[in-house]
Amino acid sequence: MRICIPTETDEAKAAKVYGHFGSAPYFTIYDSKKDSFEVIDNANQHHAHGMCHPMGALDNRKIDAVVCGGMGARAVQKLNEGGIKTYRAVAGTVFEIIKKYKQGELEEITVENSCISHDCH
Repeated sequence: MRICIPTETDEAKAAKVYGHFGSAPYFTIYDSKKDSFEVIDNANQHHAHGMCHPMGALDNRKIDAVVCGGMGARAVQKLNEGGIKTYRAVAGTVFEIIKKYKQGELEEITVENSCISHDCH
């Protein structure tokens, strides 16, 4: 299982989750099989509203899930169509979020409960 968590910094498991998927400075990917971390710079973090393309930075990374503070309905739909589940984690470090994910404590983000017009919870 490969889990992508948009993060504020490039500190791997110590990095804090970023509030929104598309504009995160970094993506931290946790690989549960290898128990390893990979940090990717999000070159598309500065973009016009509704024009983000964060999956471009994640191409060929084979992500199974994304955990973040929030994302728009269109991003949720595109990820789900690609077989990627989305989950909400509004605070914490990558280490804490992975622990919550493994314990089944994260809310799944759906088109219906996504950040409509970026009015995140």
